[in-house]
Amino acid sequence: MEEIRCIGCGSILQSEDKNKAGFVPKAKLEEVSGEVVCRRCFRLKNYNEVMPLHITADHYRDIISEIGNEDALVVKIIDIFDIEGSIIPQIAKLTNHNDMILVANKIDLLPKSIKEGKLKHHLMKIAADHNLKPKEIILMSAKKNKNLDQIMNIISEYADKRNIYIVGATNVGKSTFVNALLKAYAGSKQDVITVSSNAGTTLDLIQIPFGDQWIIDTPGIINENQLTHYIGPETLKAVTPKKEIKPKGFQLDSGQTLFIGGLARIDYIHGLKASFVCYLSEFLSVHRTKLENAEHLFETSLGNVLKPPFTEEERLTLVPHIFKINRANKMDIVLPGLGFIMYNGIGTIVVHTPEHVIPYVREALI
Repeated sequence: MEEIRCIGCGSILQSEDKNKAGFVPKAKLEEVSGEVVCRRCFRLKNYNEVMPLHITADHYRDIISEIGNEDALVVKIIDIFDIEGSIIPQIAKLTNHNDMILVANKIDLLPKSIKEGKLKHHLMKIAADHNLKPKEIILMSAKKNKNLDQIMNIISEYADKRNIYIVGATNVGKSTFVNALLKAYAGSKQDVITVSSNAGTTLDLIQIPFGDQWIIDTPGIINENQLTHYIGPETLKAVTPKKEIKPKGFQLDSGQTLFIGGLARIDYIHGLKASFVCYLSEFLSVHRTKLENAEHLFETSLGNVLKPPFTEEERLTLVPHIFKINRANKMDIVLPGLGFIMYNGIGTIVVHTPEHVIPYVREALI
């Protein structure tokens, strides 16, 4: 039988194993005509029912390396809330240094007062630090279609009849971006590719005709440093911002603690009174307390004062990371998968995050 792929996730359709990617009932597979989605994509799209299937890092590298076998344009999508975690520096080598456009998605979630020029300059520096040399850097909201025309003009200019590959980590918005392009410029009336907040929706290459070219959506590689891979669906909804973030500011003296729900904790160990401004989902509670009370509060108030998580079963072990900040510049404390906290001061901070989730400090994004 001719190889047929799911239009939603790119998996080869099969009827032998319902627990593997691409499963459809045998009767449906035999009567296939036109575009078909596998059972997993159908249930994900219609019922938000998730069957966790992830590609391995080796399989991801094999898939992405195929791009290096042709002269193509690579559109690299990153998440503005986890820039370093979603940039994937090995992309340039895997794609044989094909021309690249770097697109920072989810700009609609940042405050409207942000200076886009400063943000682009910040992104240029991060890209250079990771040995990436994009032809252009563009800010975008795939969900709100912000700057879609600008991106399309740049893609058209650089693609020049070459195929266009959309690459990036999981949950950066690749499939949402492709669907937006198809609706705006190819006459699609509805989403072609399955979109979900759960990691690993796209499992293989999805080729879509686009004029004389192909737009090819690729699987996202899982960034194991992101908190989102260690929490349940309800907590995932709570940590995922849905609208423009309203910063929450706190003045902390040394010897005070900020809890980000029960998922992270910031201890201000040493320093003058300073400002901590939180850029986080509107559904996350932030609680300030004395450092001496922090352990007791965590043990007794998880799922109540400190939420998410919402149940004791979702409790995550928090591991401390020490940062000594000796510069007077504003700095961001980045909590991968949660957001960031801008700190304006000089001092010693201990950041507690779940195991495998490593926080880091950078120059302030805003």
